Amino acid sequence: MSETNRDGATGYGPHDGTGRREPDEQTDHNRPSGAPPPEGPLAGVRVADLSRVLAGPYATMLLADLGAEVVKVEHPGHGDDTRAWGPPHAGGEAAYYLAVNRGKRSLAVDVKDPDGRAAVRELCARSDVVIQNFRPGVAERLGLGFADVGGRNPAVVYCSISGFGPEHTPADRPAFDVLVQAESGLMGITGEPDGPPSKVGVAMTDVLSGLNAAVAILGALLRARTTGRGEHVEVSLINSALSGLVNIAQQALVTGAEPPRMGNAHSTVVPYQVFGTADADIVVAAGNDALFQRLCGVLDRPDLAGDPRFAGNPDRIRNRDALIPELEAELGARPAAEWLKLLTAAGVPAGQVRGPLDAVRSAQAAGDDVLVRVDHPTAGALDTVRAGFRLASGAQPGGQEGGGAPPLPPPLLGQHSREVLAELGVSEDGIAAMIGRGAVRQTDPGSGGPEDPDGPGTATGPAGPAADTPNDDGRTDHR
Repeated sequence: MSETNRDGATGYGPHDGTGRREPDEQTDHNRPSGAPPPEGPLAGVRVADLSRVLAGPYATMLLADLGAEVVKVEHPGHGDDTRAWGPPHAGGEAAYYLAVNRGKRSLAVDVKDPDGRAAVRELCARSDVVIQNFRPGVAERLGLGFADVGGRNPAVVYCSISGFGPEHTPADRPAFDVLVQAESGLMGITGEPDGPPSKVGVAMTDVLSGLNAAVAILGALLRARTTGRGEHVEVSLINSALSGLVNIAQQALVTGAEPPRMGNAHSTVVPYQVFGTADADIVVAAGNDALFQRLCGVLDRPDLAGDPRFAGNPDRIRNRDALIPELEAELGARPAAEWLKLLTAAGVPAGQVRGPLDAVRSAQAAGDDVLVRVDHPTAGALDTVRAGFRLASGAQPGGQEGGGAPPLPPPLLGQHSREVLAELGVSEDGIAAMIGRGAVRQTDPGSGGPEDPDGPGTATGPAGPAADTPNDDGRTDHR
């Protein structure tokens, strides 16, 4: 880590020779207000999050879940675009925004303002990780590019997220998730065989990009801690989507032909699809020959088990049209719950097709603690969905085994502006001047502000469409 990462303003003591910073005796005094004590494998790591919408914020939320301190830099007029992507809302905040921003503090500052830009530069110089999704060339013009940040902070792990990557022509091609789903082939393989192509129900290319960003950042951070050498990580939605096609992309490369849409079936495993029952849809995934034999036993169809047309998976693929109607007829005769009980007892992978709310409630009822509750300043007790990983030590926000503290709730716009700017060495008078001219927004949780009847708090600085500075600081939009 660079020397700039080890000064008193960070709340961390001297370097211990391993590239790791340890909390010093002053940490409790310098810790962000309301923040839990440092814990988790990324305790002591600071992340400057200059991204917005989904891929970047999702990546930084995962880093926060691992214990990193994340400062979310937002435009003071409207903040992250997802704040406006509602209804639905909770406590005046859009559900979309709430989904990917827990564990962070919000610094609402105009990077086009000279003092605001200087503050963000200082934040980047004092951070271990910087992540941004500005349009190509904008970060460099603002003095926030990798070369600028790395000049002051040689050990920085700097992550750029774009739609089509730095080599793509044209370089500034806009990229929304639905566009990338189309261009990557993901949409082309999704949908019923005789129907039109369909997008996946969530912004999957953004989610994959966020995961790729987090993985690459962690790898680069490990090296930076041991060698002091930084890295520029570049992640694109299109590359993440293409990589995420895995076996389907390889199938296309091997055959030289476009894979067909399979609906809810599988192109190379049979039976592995949705089946209707007497009252609900279920999925049966007989992924090998032994499981197919067990399925036939549950169905009391020894004739299917012994039929040479269905003996092996390649046989079942060739004779799919003969096998599937037989299975559909059998499974349609009884209720889903009855089949699921029998199939589970026989060791055949099966499950019910659920809606998202039912899925969360079902997982909770089964003992899988998939929710993290935070105390939001306007929404109150708010459930958010836990990350897909668990640490056995419980050393992550909300972890049960180790008694992990609840994470910070998704912040109000500019909730921590004064706090963060003070940590960066900006004087009280300087902060007040920036707020006064609209370069910084500070929102204090309290009795509710005039711009939101749900009560997001009292805000100082620009608000809504009347703000003097436009809500366009050059960052890329992804949906």
